[in-house]
Amino acid sequence: MISKKVREYSYVLILLGVLVAMFAVMSLASPYFFSWRNVRNILNQSAIYLVISIGMTLVISAGQIDLSVGSVIGFTGMIMGMLCVNGAEPWFAIVAGLLSSFLIGLLNGVLVAYGKMNSFIVTLSTMTIARGIILILTNSQSVFGFGTAFTFIGSGEVGPVNMPIVISLVVAVIGAVLLHKTTFGNYCLFVGANEVALNRSGVNVKRYKLFVFGICGLCAGIAGMIVTARLNSAEPLAGQGYEMDAIAAAILGGTSLRGGKGSIIGTIVACFILNVLKNGLTLLSISTHYQEILTGLILIISVLISESHEREKREV
Repeated sequence: MISKKVREYSYVLILLGVLVAMFAVMSLASPYFFSWRNVRNILNQSAIYLVISIGMTLVISAGQIDLSVGSVIGFTGMIMGMLCVNGAEPWFAIVAGLLSSFLIGLLNGVLVAYGKMNSFIVTLSTMTIARGIILILTNSQSVFGFGTAFTFIGSGEVGPVNMPIVISLVVAVIGAVLLHKTTFGNYCLFVGANEVALNRSGVNVKRYKLFVFGICGLCAGIAGMIVTARLNSAEPLAGQGYEMDAIAAAILGGTSLRGGKGSIIGTIVACFILNVLKNGLTLLSISTHYQEILTGLILIISVLISESHEREKREV
């Protein structure tokens, strides 16, 4: 029984080993890396990527992709920011922003499930449209000054940790339960593994696709709320490029790009690996351009590993 569990979680254990090794190397390379201040900074930054990566894991495990999450982050921040500066209560701005992100996700789901369009094309289009709307409504200018009640979400403290960490942990737990312990999660995996067979068994596949995209949009909205509250500013280009980090974290964490397999725990560990790498390289004064190259290389290696596992399964 023990050996079976070890085999089942062997990849996650490898990722944990890589994370520990990176902590050790970075601690030796920089005297500032292992300070509590820097560790908390890593946790804060990881919280944002973790939230969108949870949603991305659900989408990819269902055999789809969502490239619009970065723009949804900016769109949600814009909605919340503009409502706050125009006198709306913080709770109303938050609800309106999260609702808008959920609706964008549902729109993606409608076009993919009922319009039978490719999710890559659909979300690429909504990514561009959402970013264009942001730039038009804000006139490419930042919106700032939201008050302490709203900014508490991004910088408030709960004991020794900040609110973003608490929010991300809650989202991670809900995501893990949803994917691994519920009928919804099982059907999401089945949609990715064999959509035709699931549809023939009488399951409404379109409805599950719809809500997978809705949840992914909502996760992006929560990330947008954290980003906006943390900066106390809604930036027109907020979230740009975040979709690639979310995809990289999901694939590196063990989620199959072909669908049918997903790991929330793996995604969590992968998020920390990517952010520890970025933080360590920043402390070592290495250009962000090289960080982008490394993220791309990690994504390629992750896809190669995922594809090799799929080939082994087919050969067996």
